[in-house]
Amino acid sequence: MKTFDLTSGVRELNQALHDAEQTASEKEWRVTNPDGKHNIACGVNDAVNITIEGHAGYYCAGMNQKAHITIHGNAGVGLAENMMSGSVRVKGDASQSAGATGNGGLLVIEGNASARCGISMKGINIVVKGNIGAMSAFMAQAGCLVVCGDAGEALGDSLYEAHIYVKGKVASLGADCVEKAMRPEHIEELGQLLQQAGVNESPTAFTRYGSARQLYNFKVDNASAY
Repeated sequence: MKTFDLTSGVRELNQALHDAEQTASEKEWRVTNPDGKHNIACGVNDAVNITIEGHAGYYCAGMNQKAHITIHGNAGVGLAENMMSGSVRVKGDASQSAGATGNGGLLVIEGNASARCGISMKGINIVVKGNIGAMSAFMAQAGCLVVCGDAGEALGDSLYEAHIYVKGKVASLGADCVEKAMRPEHIEELGQLLQQAGVNESPTAFTRYGSARQLYNFKVDNASAY
């Protein structure tokens, strides 16, 4: 295992991670003294395991590809933004816009997530063991958002085809987001995600939400509103 002390600087860490992609010599990384620094382990494009021992700042694990990143603390705004593949796990809480615009991979938040979790998600799967804030899954296009706690206001506003599963209460649903039936294929999908995330919950205890598909096409009856 290679240990990197972040008192040396984030730029140096990210450069070292990118250099390691070329040599494939280091597969286990341990990052110490993160102290809430921003942009830790961004753009990693190799199947390495990275353990961050402490709190991370903005945009940690952004644009991740292939890597498996674990944060032993909290994470700031934009955790795993535009993630493509691999996995990111935060042992604490995540601030706003976790998993925003993510295209793939698995993001697990063991604590709570703030507002706009999973906005414009495009294929990423997000599992939150706690609660999520307002406007989560806004304009979410594909992938799954799983919430084991409660969801804030305007959940799934302007939703496309992403799947949302919530075990707890929902403060309010956003425009065009409706409750939907949990069919066998959804129970299977959710069960697999919970297993991958290491969450001991029954998929039958969740409610599914999805798009009512009323915003897809222009309606002449609403012309005066435009």
